[in-house]
Amino acid sequence: MTTPDYIALVFFAAIWFGYARLLQSASLFGRTSLTHAMRERRREWIYNSLRRDLKMIDTQIMAGLQNGTAFFASTSIFAIGSCFALLGATEKVDAVFADLPFVFHSGHAVFEMKVGGLAALFGYAFFKFGWSYRLFNYCTILFGAIPMVRDAEEDNLAAERAAERVIRMNTIAGSHFNEGLRAIFLSIGYLGWFINPYVFMATTTIVIVVLTRRQFFSEARLAIMDDRVPSNLHLLPIPRGEPSEDGSDSLGEK
Repeated sequence: MTTPDYIALVFFAAIWFGYARLLQSASLFGRTSLTHAMRERRREWIYNSLRRDLKMIDTQIMAGLQNGTAFFASTSIFAIGSCFALLGATEKVDAVFADLPFVFHSGHAVFEMKVGGLAALFGYAFFKFGWSYRLFNYCTILFGAIPMVRDAEEDNLAAERAAERVIRMNTIAGSHFNEGLRAIFLSIGYLGWFINPYVFMATTTIVIVVLTRRQFFSEARLAIMDDRVPSNLHLLPIPRGEPSEDGSDSLGEK
């Protein structure tokens, strides 16, 4: 590998670590991240479930979280298999890259090392998704321990403890899922290394900029954090008219 390759690899690791630390902080320029905002919504969801006995909606949400995690875990396994298949066709792929413009031809060994690094990225993502899936299973079990409304009213402290356990487990599971998803996103930037190290640094920077925008400046963040009352409320009381002569109520429409 050349010196620019080493610089690009260090840049990739540093910007990945820096972005992860950035999301652990409370805010950026006074803006709360989308991840932190969703933690508060998770808390609202679990505490809202304490006020109702019918929890089929909550179990469906839990199942959706598990299914999404399982999907990405399976995708990571397929991606790892594709990387090993690519190693078996090193000579053919390397011959194609050798004829392309702007591609730094570094030999078979370097190409195989780059593919191995890509497989390591997907392997890291798989372990994150796999652990997240298991934690979501634990979260479902903990959710089953949440008391019913009558029991929660009799012992508020025990109900809040049960809710906090669910919230904490759900938040940890979501954090591992986000880390695995971040590795998948950064693997897109990693593909630039197969062209040359300068493209590698450029694509990595683009991915981080897009992720930062989505976390701190996106419409999704505004939708979650906007607590203003809508100007055109749709949940208005149904108008009722005067009783008719036959004793039935009418809506007073004309």
